[in-house]
Amino acid sequence: MSDSARTQRFGVSATSDSHTKTTVSTRDFEFVVDEPPESGGTDDGPTPVEYLLGSWAGCLNVVAHTVADEYGFDLESVEIDLEGEIDPAKFLGKTEDGRAGYRGIDVTIDVEADADEDTIEAWFAEVEERCPVGDNIQNETPATIDLEY
Repeated sequence: MSDSARTQRFGVSATSDSHTKTTVSTRDFEFVVDEPPESGGTDDGPTPVEYLLGSWAGCLNVVAHTVADEYGFDLESVEIDLEGEIDPAKFLGKTEDGRAGYRGIDVTIDVEADADEDTIEAWFAEVEERCPVGDNIQNETPATIDLEY
Protein backbone atom coordinates (compact mmCIF):
# COMPACT_ATOMS: atom_id res chain seq x y z
CA MET A 1 0.00 0.00 0.00
CA SER A 2 1.44 3.36 -0.97
CA ASP A 3 1.82 6.15 1.58
CA SER A 4 -0.81 8.27 -0.23
CA ALA A 5 -3.35 5.44 0.10
CA ARG A 6 -2.98 5.55 3.89
CA THR A 7 -3.06 9.31 4.38
CA GLN A 8 -5.78 11.94 4.41
CA ARG A 9 -5.20 15.42 3.07
CA PHE A 10 -6.75 18.45 4.75
CA GLY A 11 -6.78 22.03 3.58
CA VAL A 12 -8.25 25.46 4.09
CA SER A 13 -8.50 28.58 1.94
CA ALA A 14 -8.47 32.02 3.49
CA THR A 15 -9.41 35.49 2.34
CA SER A 16 -8.32 38.72 4.01
CA ASP A 17 -11.38 40.79 4.91
CA SER A 18 -9.34 43.54 6.62
CA HIS A 19 -5.94 44.00 8.23
CA THR A 20 -7.06 41.82 11.18
CA LYS A 21 -10.03 39.79 9.93
CA THR A 22 -9.75 36.63 7.84
CA THR A 23 -12.49 34.34 6.55
CA VAL A 24 -11.37 30.73 6.37
CA SER A 25 -13.16 28.06 4.33
CA THR A 26 -12.83 24.30 4.60
CA ARG A 27 -15.17 21.70 3.15
CA ASP A 28 -18.67 23.22 3.65
CA PHE A 29 -17.67 25.44 6.59
CA GLU A 30 -16.49 28.99 7.09
CA PHE A 31 -15.07 30.59 10.19
CA VAL A 32 -13.70 33.99 11.04
CA VAL A 33 -10.32 34.76 12.56
CA ASP A 34 -10.02 38.25 14.02
CA GLU A 35 -8.35 40.31 16.72
CA PRO A 36 -9.91 42.07 19.70
CA PRO A 37 -10.46 45.84 19.52
CA GLU A 38 -7.38 46.56 21.66
CA SER A 39 -5.33 44.95 18.88
CA GLY A 40 -7.11 46.87 16.12
CA GLY A 41 -9.65 44.18 15.27
CA THR A 42 -13.42 43.98 15.25
CA ASP A 43 -13.64 40.96 17.60
CA ASP A 44 -15.68 38.97 15.08
CA GLY A 45 -13.88 35.75 15.98
CA PRO A 46 -11.09 34.20 18.02
CA THR A 47 -7.48 35.15 17.30
CA PRO A 48 -5.21 32.80 15.36
CA VAL A 49 -3.42 31.74 18.54
CA GLU A 50 -6.75 31.06 20.28
CA TYR A 51 -7.79 28.85 17.37
CA LEU A 52 -4.52 26.97 17.79
CA LEU A 53 -5.38 26.19 21.42
CA GLY A 54 -8.96 25.33 20.48
CA SER A 55 -7.75 23.04 17.72
CA TRP A 56 -5.59 21.11 20.17
CA ALA A 57 -8.48 20.87 22.67
CA GLY A 58 -10.82 19.55 19.98
CA CYS A 59 -8.28 17.00 18.82
CA LEU A 60 -7.60 15.81 22.38
CA ASN A 61 -11.33 15.35 22.90
CA VAL A 62 -11.74 13.18 19.78
CA VAL A 63 -8.65 11.08 20.56
CA ALA A 64 -9.66 10.74 24.24
CA HIS A 65 -13.02 9.23 23.31
CA THR A 66 -11.58 7.06 20.54
CA VAL A 67 -8.95 5.56 22.84
CA ALA A 68 -11.43 5.13 25.72
CA ASP A 69 -13.67 3.13 23.35
CA GLU A 70 -10.68 0.96 22.43
CA TYR A 71 -9.89 0.44 26.12
CA GLY A 72 -13.51 -0.43 26.79
CA PHE A 73 -14.48 2.25 29.28
CA ASP A 74 -16.82 5.23 29.24
CA LEU A 75 -15.69 8.80 29.65
CA GLU A 76 -18.41 10.38 31.75
CA SER A 77 -16.93 13.87 31.36
CA VAL A 78 -13.92 15.49 29.73
CA GLU A 79 -12.82 19.06 30.51
CA ILE A 80 -9.77 20.37 28.66
CA ASP A 81 -8.04 23.64 29.55
CA LEU A 82 -5.13 25.09 27.58
CA GLU A 83 -3.22 28.30 28.15
CA GLY A 84 0.04 29.79 27.05
CA GLU A 85 1.92 33.06 26.96
CA ILE A 86 3.10 34.97 23.92
CA ASP A 87 5.37 37.99 23.94
CA PRO A 88 4.00 40.14 21.09
CA ALA A 89 7.29 42.05 20.68
CA LYS A 90 8.57 39.79 17.88
CA PHE A 91 5.25 39.76 16.02
CA LEU A 92 5.12 43.58 16.26
CA GLY A 93 8.69 43.92 14.94
CA LYS A 94 10.02 45.44 18.16
CA THR A 95 12.68 42.76 18.64
CA GLU A 96 14.44 40.05 16.70
CA ASP A 97 14.97 38.00 19.85
CA GLY A 98 12.83 35.20 21.20
CA ARG A 99 9.89 33.51 19.60
CA ALA A 100 6.83 34.93 17.86
CA GLY A 101 4.73 32.02 19.13
CA TYR A 102 3.86 30.50 22.45
CA ARG A 103 6.73 30.16 24.89
CA GLY A 104 4.97 27.10 26.24
CA ILE A 105 1.47 25.71 26.51
CA ASP A 106 -0.05 24.18 29.63
CA VAL A 107 -2.70 21.54 29.01
CA THR A 108 -4.94 20.11 31.74
CA ILE A 109 -7.39 17.31 31.06
CA ASP A 110 -9.89 16.57 33.81
CA VAL A 111 -11.81 13.33 33.28
CA GLU A 112 -14.39 11.26 35.03
CA ALA A 113 -14.35 7.67 33.86
CA ASP A 114 -15.39 4.20 34.92
CA ALA A 115 -11.82 2.84 34.89
CA ASP A 116 -9.10 2.21 37.47
CA GLU A 117 -6.05 4.44 37.91
CA ASP A 118 -3.65 2.19 35.94
CA THR A 119 -6.05 2.07 32.99
CA ILE A 120 -6.51 5.86 33.07
CA GLU A 121 -2.73 6.41 33.13
CA ALA A 122 -2.21 4.07 30.15
CA TRP A 123 -5.14 5.69 28.33
CA PHE A 124 -3.74 9.17 28.96
CA ALA A 125 -0.28 8.25 27.63
CA GLU A 126 -1.86 6.89 24.46
CA VAL A 127 -4.09 9.95 24.01
CA GLU A 128 -1.06 12.21 24.30
CA GLU A 129 0.90 10.08 21.80
CA ARG A 130 -1.90 9.77 19.21
CA CYS A 131 -3.23 13.35 19.05
CA PRO A 132 -2.30 14.74 15.58
CA VAL A 133 -2.58 18.41 16.58
CA GLY A 134 -0.50 17.85 19.72
CA ASP A 135 2.07 16.04 17.58
CA ASN A 136 2.30 19.04 15.25
CA ILE A 137 2.67 21.46 18.16
CA GLN A 138 5.19 19.42 20.12
CA ASN A 139 7.35 18.36 17.17
CA GLU A 140 8.85 20.24 14.27
CA THR A 141 6.67 19.88 11.18
CA PRO A 142 8.22 20.60 7.78
CA ALA A 143 6.33 23.38 6.03
CA THR A 144 6.79 25.38 2.87
CA ILE A 145 5.44 28.87 2.35
CA ASP A 146 5.37 30.11 -1.21
CA LEU A 147 4.61 33.65 -2.36
CA GLU A 148 2.59 34.18 -5.52
CA TYR A 149 2.18 37.58 -7.14
